[in-house]
Amino acid sequence: VQLQASGGGLVQAGGSLRLSCAASGTIFSINDMDWYRQAPGKPRELVAAITSGGNTAYTDSVKGRFTISRDNAKSTVYLQMNNLKPEDTAVYYCHLVLRGEDYWGKGTLVTVSS
Repeated sequence: VQLQASGGGLVQAGGSLRLSCAASGTIFSINDMDWYRQAPGKPRELVAAITSGGNTAYTDSVKGRFTISRDNAKSTVYLQMNNLKPEDTAVYYCHLVLRGEDYWGKGTLVTVSS
């Protein structure tokens, strides 16, 4: 299984970015998918999740600003991030669990300037 994340960058506070994560080596449509992030000096935290059926969940700090979605035909999960804040600065990772094993994308850096 390989996860390739992209879409990070530098943005001003209040701006938007869309992260993408393309999966290969798995039957994507049956996988629940997650986005995590890790800020400097902090533990990795779950940001958003989407089930194979399309149900979503978010950590409180991003509710109303971030949207997770998936395109099974493209084996890709997205994270639309709006109204970004400096505290959203982190490396963002896509993640899935398959047969009890965790798989992580390489990570994409999001930097939000104030």
